[in-house]
Amino acid sequence: MNLRTADREAVPEMPNRLGIQGIEFIEYATNRPQALGQVLESMGFRPIARHRSREVTLYRQGGMNLVVNANPDDARVSATADGQAEISAVAFRVQDALKAHTRCIDLGAWSVASHAQAMELHIPAIHGPGGTRYYFVDRWQEFSIYDIDFKPIPTVDQHPMAVADMSYFGVVQYIGASRSEDWLAYYEHMFDFSVIPDEERFGILPKGKLMKSPCGQFLWQLIEPDPWMEVDDSPESLKRIGFGVKDVAQAVKTLKANGVEFVESKELHPEDRGALTRSALGSVSFELVHQST
Repeated sequence: MNLRTADREAVPEMPNRLGIQGIEFIEYATNRPQALGQVLESMGFRPIARHRSREVTLYRQGGMNLVVNANPDDARVSATADGQAEISAVAFRVQDALKAHTRCIDLGAWSVASHAQAMELHIPAIHGPGGTRYYFVDRWQEFSIYDIDFKPIPTVDQHPMAVADMSYFGVVQYIGASRSEDWLAYYEHMFDFSVIPDEERFGILPKGKLMKSPCGQFLWQLIEPDPWMEVDDSPESLKRIGFGVKDVAQAVKTLKANGVEFVESKELHPEDRGALTRSALGSVSFELVHQST
């Protein structure tokens, strides 16, 4: 046995019992879809398709899909206040959606009842924090979920290029005070996420705890309220999307030309490691994070 083989065997492979292979889509709920659409388009996303039976629009750039859910019959939409938009779901790509869903239910997750209508796909899901959902999608290669439920917008490029080669880097979740250990255990137990050491940091907002997906394609950040903050009874929530870029400065320059504003203060400003957009619609912001590969 040579040294290289020994080294390889000494590092156990991360378990990935759900067969997670990245993020298929992230969904926003809002009762102001046009306003949110303008924000997304300034970030480089383009509307490419509309749902056949609901007020839902699919946006895309590069390998990223964003769904804007403005269906008035959806409780998550009616719960949005003052025209704000909230991240309402994350869909994980998995090898087998039914098996992944069944395993999560066996581990104690709560299933989301299906509201699929005739000729629509049933996408299995479990409940997440603050009324959000985690979907499991196994149709994301040659045949996708959008082929059935969505109608392409005529004359629109179905595969627009990503601005500055942006890709999904991770999701930021706000949690309650002293709840980090509970959520770390949840993601490790339910999805086989693994904790990243505190000394390993990314971007310009190094707060909280970081976890890596078992496929290694995205991160999950858990942030408790600061000790000096007055903690209200607002529910825990998925707060922000992080986009990986190779050149933060160039990405900031390109997005500024699109009208995107960035937070610039003594404590927080765009730099080589990352940048944060100013909040739009009261709740929507994005983080750019330097990603070398």
